Amino acid sequence: MNGGALLDPFSVFFRTSRRGVAAVIKHPSRHCSVELQALPSRIGQVRRIVSAQLRYWHLDPLIDRAALGVTELLTNVHRHAQPDKNCTVEIELQLDRLTVSVRDHDPRLPVVEDGTEIAPMATCGRGLAMVAAVSESWGVRPHDDGKVVWFTLPAPTATPKAARPQRRTAEPAPRRIAEPEPAAAGAPTPAHATAGAPTTAHATAAVPGAAHAPARSAVAS
Repeated sequence: MNGGALLDPFSVFFRTSRRGVAAVIKHPSRHCSVELQALPSRIGQVRRIVSAQLRYWHLDPLIDRAALGVTELLTNVHRHAQPDKNCTVEIELQLDRLTVSVRDHDPRLPVVEDGTEIAPMATCGRGLAMVAAVSESWGVRPHDDGKVVWFTLPAPTATPKAARPQRRTAEPAPRRIAEPEPAAAGAPTPAHATAGAPTTAHATAAVPGAAHAPARSAVAS
């Protein structure tokens, strides 16, 4: 892969089919199967195919456990399967669960080893005890002239997005009514505010001598 780009699982088929490993992507979003002979050189190739497919599905947290589990199952086929080492690896994504299985042509059921004769730092050879340790569940079932050994891993769920805070609508600011400022000391008081002021400011002043003028008769003489 160049520049950290995701590996297209469809290209894996053409790269590996000439080397004895045939990867068939039936449904790219859900299912992938790989047919091979369980030889040491092929096991490494299948581990890389499984890792690339899970990366393509954005299931990076499951890569290490899935690769370890499929390595153990293929190692069991290489060591114990009869009459041949041909097998099929399948990985399938179903809702919140990933299922990894290996189908071979040996009808004998596997036996879980206690691991007491295996080096503590060994990267393979622990068999189903290691598969049981890294998986959510595992099992075995007969299939035609052979058997299928499988294990499951919980698929990580998408992290829910944080709820966006509700937008608050700005409330209109209260309107302030201007109040008259108090008058300064010694300032003249407005006429309309003085108690006892005359009701009519335009009253005519009395004409001097008007009271002594004789009244005229209305009858003509």
